[in-house]
Amino acid sequence: MDANNPNKDKRSTPEWALYQRDLFWKPHNTGEVPPFNTEPGKLEELAKKKLTESGWYYASSNAGQSYTHLANRQAFYRHRIIPRMLVDTNLRDTSTTIFGHKVSAPIGFAPIGINKIYHPRGELPVAKVAKELNLPYCLSTAGSHAIEDVAQANGAAPRFFQLYMPHDDELTISLLERAFKSGFDVCILTTDTWQLGWRHDDVATGNYAFYKGVGADLGLSDPVFQKRLKEEGIDLTKEPERAGAKWIDNVWHGRAHSWEKMPWLIEQWKRISGGRPFCLKGIQSVADAKKAVEVGCDGIVVSNHAGRQVDGAIASLDALEEVVEAVGDKTYIMYDSGIRGASDVVKALALGAKFCFVGRLWVWGLSIMGEHGVRHVMKSLLADFDILMNVGGFQNIEQIDKSAIESYPKAYSMISDRAKL
Repeated sequence: MDANNPNKDKRSTPEWALYQRDLFWKPHNTGEVPPFNTEPGKLEELAKKKLTESGWYYASSNAGQSYTHLANRQAFYRHRIIPRMLVDTNLRDTSTTIFGHKVSAPIGFAPIGINKIYHPRGELPVAKVAKELNLPYCLSTAGSHAIEDVAQANGAAPRFFQLYMPHDDELTISLLERAFKSGFDVCILTTDTWQLGWRHDDVATGNYAFYKGVGADLGLSDPVFQKRLKEEGIDLTKEPERAGAKWIDNVWHGRAHSWEKMPWLIEQWKRISGGRPFCLKGIQSVADAKKAVEVGCDGIVVSNHAGRQVDGAIASLDALEEVVEAVGDKTYIMYDSGIRGASDVVKALALGAKFCFVGRLWVWGLSIMGEHGVRHVMKSLLADFDILMNVGGFQNIEQIDKSAIESYPKAYSMISDRAKL
């Protein structure tokens, strides 16, 4: 933790671990105290106190009885990291490259919608912090700011666009064109959310922000969608609830797309973007992973939407192992669902993921303290990751492979335990 460590000036990536030193030093020497505890359980508890009931329910609700959410966490527990000693990690490199972008770490901001229900400034502070840390930011189609405004907040940083595809081709093309013009140069289609899963707390309280006229700004700012509103005689300024409902009913519409639509979508994105990557998010089965490769996807995000869509589904981490074995040498594989700390990132990388997305952690930070909260959570995660590489004996990301972990059988409890995290 030596702030004058000469190695920090020779490293190719920042000495993220020094954030730990700052948090130790400042309370006793400058009077500054850490913003809040980033232990995931305590982080979640504080966010619950800060949020409205509707904000808390939307952020925390999972599908059904949360068994998939539980499975996600259980899966991490069956893999254990094997630290290596006396490795020269003084010049360790936390960076990686994703779709041509060199980034600080194999960690990105997962696409999460309607950020305005967590903080009045919505996606803007999140995109700003992503730029500062040089971590990829992924904007959800369900975002609560215009695409162009989020891009401005994100500056020249790497950013991706997560697409919920409408059953309106003109609108889909408009969204993709706006995204690429605004610097979002990777398209990630989410495949597991034709409509929301059955989430008891949200249903019981009628908790759907869009139907209350909140959070639909990304869609309401689209010229094609504005044309659709005029065609139906909906006045955006006077009827925000009807406008918001029409937007989200176009996005989470309950009507499934199929593989037959993928060639058209890939063709449109490649035409618009000049051949930039197209990926699918929500893949859990080997058969679907193989199909994604077959239709020409450049990447796959192995994800079960953090347990929010199908209750009683397999753990995302368990799916990752099988998908990597089947197509890991044919496409770029990313991971999402259940990550709560640096050790989880290391385990996903060891099992073959090239990159990991984090969601609820930064949402809790945003809910607690806005921009400062997001920054504290993500700098803490980077410090945790940097420190783990140091004390675990990893000099670079490439060294984190299957030899770095010991794995145990899938012997999960059949008892319906609740996962706090």
